[in-house]
Amino acid sequence: MTEILFYHLQGMTLESVLPSLLEKSLERGWRVAVQAGSEERAEMLDSYLWTYREDSFLPHGTWRETDAADQPLVVTVHDANPNRATVRFLVDGAAMPADCAAYERIVLIFNGDDDEAVHAARQAWSNCKSLGFDLTYWQPDERGRWQRRN
Repeated sequence: MTEILFYHLQGMTLESVLPSLLEKSLERGWRVAVQAGSEERAEMLDSYLWTYREDSFLPHGTWRETDAADQPLVVTVHDANPNRATVRFLVDGAAMPADCAAYERIVLIFNGDDDEAVHAARQAWSNCKSLGFDLTYWQPDERGRWQRRN
């Protein structure tokens, strides 16, 4: 059964949390797709993942590249699965893919300071719950560490 994790950003940016979540996914040997809500945002993430830290980068490709199927991590704007990912991250308003059940894990990251994003996340929670998916909700504690909330 697909596990769907909702990450509620509060007082932090997507750029400050996404790389570490992606690193952990790749360390576990998972193939990953990151779906952004727009081409502009996908292009920004593509650049950022190469430069987010001086001593490291995340090897990846985009949906536009001919070798996307060979990449362990692909940044995309479509709900297709170009690299046969088992984990899919949804950022910046990207919608749940039609084939949710094809993934081991889906991670929806939303901005808690954006009322529209919070509303969309609540709607996605309700829809996924009604479909019987295993859902978890994560929020940062006062030190910025992710805590599972009930």
